[in-house]
Amino acid sequence: MQRVRLHDKDFELFIPESEVNAAIDRLAGELRVRYNGKRPLFIGVLNGAFFFAAELVKRLDIECEITFVKVASYHGTRSTGKVSELIGLNERIEGRHVVVLEDIVDTGNTVRYIMDALNEHHPASVSIAALLFKPDAYTQDIPIEHVAVRIPNAFVVGSGLDHDGLGRNLPGIYKIINSGQ
Repeated sequence: MQRVRLHDKDFELFIPESEVNAAIDRLAGELRVRYNGKRPLFIGVLNGAFFFAAELVKRLDIECEITFVKVASYHGTRSTGKVSELIGLNERIEGRHVVVLEDIVDTGNTVRYIMDALNEHHPASVSIAALLFKPDAYTQDIPIEHVAVRIPNAFVVGSGLDHDGLGRNLPGIYKIINSGQ
């Protein structure tokens, strides 16, 4: 499937599933080396990161745990600029190595919100691992240490990312092609 229509928007295949999988393989290798013997806690950011989190963690052959939080900052194809916590963190993270798993990092507002909240609990370390990173859209000073794929500032769906609820189940990454994003 090279093109799809979701609601009123058209998308075309941008990154094939095979390339997404290869990028996740590479990222898993990087995380395996960094966190071997440290028993990290991976925190997936719902809803979008659930595909990425599952694919990444099943590739790790190190002792680790996973949990999820849910935050929201999008409406349609644009970030609202405001982040609201919907479901919080229940695990104790004091003294733990924490890796936040994001489907996509664009402005970084969600990353800022999550990092501020996590740091209040005094983890040993916190790093961000993202399936996709839009460096041209990023406005924060928090390093995005682990990135599977860097992309331009375009609206994308697939592999967990959606357009108003649709498209998460698409294999690969699809980029919007009609104007008026």
